[in-house]
Amino acid sequence: MRFVIADDHPLFREALSSALKPLFEGLEVLEVGSAAGLIELISKNNNIDLLLLDLSMPGANWFDTLISVKQRFPGLPIVMVSANDDIDVISQAITLGASGYITKSTPTDSIAEAIDIVLSGEQWLPVEIAAQMTEHSGDMNDMLHRFKELTPKQVSVLKFVRAGLMNKQIAHELNVTEATVKAHISAALKKLNINTRTQAVLLMDKLQIN
Repeated sequence: MRFVIADDHPLFREALSSALKPLFEGLEVLEVGSAAGLIELISKNNNIDLLLLDLSMPGANWFDTLISVKQRFPGLPIVMVSANDDIDVISQAITLGASGYITKSTPTDSIAEAIDIVLSGEQWLPVEIAAQMTEHSGDMNDMLHRFKELTPKQVSVLKFVRAGLMNKQIAHELNVTEATVKAHISAALKKLNINTRTQAVLLMDKLQIN
């Protein structure tokens, strides 16, 4: 069995690795401290059983790494590991494809239990967080589902819009025509059920998508 721990703090990686190895027979743990290094590591090792992913990795912002890994390696189970226990953040992580969410204060035995459940194909959340998720408004999840319907080109265009670029500048950056940029923006706004560029920027800010 092979796990990857992706976290920018070497001491945390070492501590988690040492805690897990006695609990999983024959476990091999690979460690990485950056988003770019993570993608390279997974690409070179196609027999990884689980990724334990820090929410904020160097070289990425919030959920960028989760989204990138799920797009490239859709079959790899991912458990987010973070000190952040905000219910909106956890909800977004699960909606974007994480199979579980573990806070860094979680006892080792509970982490092992979570991993067993995720490896069996199910999702895992701490009981108290799962209860909050049940009560949590579905608005954020609805927005995330709509955002996930965008094509990569549409997401790229919206990122440039968020950065303040005009259509002509975006066209230059993507090496396409202004008409193509307008078409991407129009299609994206329709999928997101909004009407203006400003609304798109506000939505990306709210979802913490960079």
